Amino acid sequence: MASEVSIGLAHWFYLAGVAVIVLTMIARANVVVPSIIATCLVVFALTGSPVSALGGIFSASMVAAAELFNIFLVIAFMTALLNSLKTLRSDVRMVEPFRRVMTNGHLAFLILAAVTYAISLFFWPTPAVPLVSAILLPAAIAAGLPALGGAVAIAIAGQGMALSSDYVIGVAPSISAKAVGMGITPGMVADRALVLSLVTGAVALTLAYLSLRKHIQAPSQVLLERWQAKAAAPGMAVDHHEGSFDKAEIASGTRHDEPLATDPQITASLHEVARRRVKWSKLFAIVTPLAFLCVVVVMILPKFDLGVAELRGGEAAALVGGVAVLLMILATLAGEGARRMLDTCADHITDGFVFAFKAMGSVLPIAGFFFLGNGETTAKILGVDAAPSLLFELIQAYQHLIPDSHVLAAFGMLIVGMITGIDGSGFSGLPLTGTLAGALGPVVDFDPATLAAIGQMGAIWTGGGTLIAWSSLIAVAGFARVPVLDAVRALMLPVLSGLVVAVIAGILIW
Repeated sequence: MASEVSIGLAHWFYLAGVAVIVLTMIARANVVVPSIIATCLVVFALTGSPVSALGGIFSASMVAAAELFNIFLVIAFMTALLNSLKTLRSDVRMVEPFRRVMTNGHLAFLILAAVTYAISLFFWPTPAVPLVSAILLPAAIAAGLPALGGAVAIAIAGQGMALSSDYVIGVAPSISAKAVGMGITPGMVADRALVLSLVTGAVALTLAYLSLRKHIQAPSQVLLERWQAKAAAPGMAVDHHEGSFDKAEIASGTRHDEPLATDPQITASLHEVARRRVKWSKLFAIVTPLAFLCVVVVMILPKFDLGVAELRGGEAAALVGGVAVLLMILATLAGEGARRMLDTCADHITDGFVFAFKAMGSVLPIAGFFFLGNGETTAKILGVDAAPSLLFELIQAYQHLIPDSHVLAAFGMLIVGMITGIDGSGFSGLPLTGTLAGALGPVVDFDPATLAAIGQMGAIWTGGGTLIAWSSLIAVAGFARVPVLDAVRALMLPVLSGLVVAVIAGILIW
């Protein structure tokens, strides 16, 4: 109750910092500087020392880096694997067979969504957007699917379903779980996020298909020729705002100046691989998805009570990273030979770390500020044994003003997540939604992991590239050669409907 909790200057500085950061996100500006200033003020209020306040800026980012570095490793290793597969052109071979079954626009819509989801789940949308757009989208257009339908399918499956759960790589659930604290593991958030993302995606894909099916035409090569003849037109892009961290890096791979592939171009591309390496190219096109399918099976089997030990803590991320490194070494050996393999592997890993820090580096000071709302991480930042949980204490002090309703709590968390995603990044709001879930859950007697997953849905579906025109949706629209605002309009109702249904499902299930 209010009489049991002492609210001081640090609490108000923290609350003001949260408000300023949210307003900055709404204004589509970068929130790194507000996060750093807010961190300095909160630490000063807690310690009364200007020296500690300045040192707290460094310590907060350092603690965030220590808590989240496993994420950087996984991103780096997966990027290194992808680069090694590109040398063999195995990435092209993995999706090329799906072109043959695109006999009509209806099948093309489903295949685009399924392939995009699979690739994005294991590699993020980074390679999915350019790869699917270059290899499968032309075939889908020729099969009768309108370009807008292709863009919608790719966005919902990749930037929406796959990225919002991030079940395999685990970046999003790791950030959310660290912010929640309270013994909540990334796996707990990931399991709930996976279910919620599938519900959202199923509803969104169904509604999008129903709204677009009347525009599906009979298969014709003329459709492809007309589409390829389109030049960039006004309205097909908007101001390229990068959000609170370089979201363009997450979907970057999404920019190149080469024309999208036709059948002869794909054949020529595959023939670029030296004959002695063709068998390795085909082998890794099969082995890579099978290896990660086995990883998913290992992650899922313990949930069926079959006596298989559950992966705990960071073991799931470690397994994904380990498999990626092993495949990268083997693919590089096959592609470059034993003599060059040692140097090339090191280059791939270096490139992977460069990409990881470009994509996620600026999230560290943001996470550092929001970690001040959790007593456990605040103690680490201040270098003390115990520290106040600022956000929890604020909510505890004024819990009499908070309706004791699971419905209001869940939809409130969704709205908060969507607000944080307005800046077009998606991931930068996860420390806030996670911290808020940890503080609000016990007050309204709602599972904090579920609340965190709901907030994660709102943040990533909004800023990840389905509802915001200045997100990586620009890349999807650019490849599909449709105006990005048309894509936003086509996605708005299906995605919002899916999120509402998912929140209701989350309330009923957990």
